[in-house]
Amino acid sequence: MARKTFLSFCYKDDHWRVQQVKNMGVVEEQPLLSANKWEEIENQGDAAIKKWIDENLKGKSCLIVLIGQRTAKRKWVQYEIQKAFDDGKGVLGVYIHNLKDSGGNQTTMGSNPFDGFTVGSDPLSKWAKVYNPPYSTSSYVYDHIKNNLADWVETAINLRA
Repeated sequence: MARKTFLSFCYKDDHWRVQQVKNMGVVEEQPLLSANKWEEIENQGDAAIKKWIDENLKGKSCLIVLIGQRTAKRKWVQYEIQKAFDDGKGVLGVYIHNLKDSGGNQTTMGSNPFDGFTVGSDPLSKWAKVYNPPYSTSSYVYDHIKNNLADWVETAINLRA
């Protein structure tokens, strides 16, 4: 049975790439919102966004940050990382910049979203591993993620045990 996970990402830039990961069927994740539904929640303010995130993190064992070019700078990605870690969930990152978008384009590699987070005196990277598929061809990146994501999730969960 697939682990229940929460996908964290930059919607505007990476929703097409994230949909590819979702379609792999390797993990079970929260429903992805349409742009209109996200805008509806966003228009209700920060409290509504936090409530949606908090509710959708419930029952999940791991947060997967799908890292694109601007993911690390996103306010809500940072909130999701902190919330998931504070709740004792496994946390990991996967670079998706080399997956093609709907226009067949790749993008540049973004920053590690876990940089700057510390737990006591330890960097969050002690518990939150980041995986960068060793390929530049989109289909190879896809296969690498599909073949390894379940193991990466288990590793993240075990690091928190």
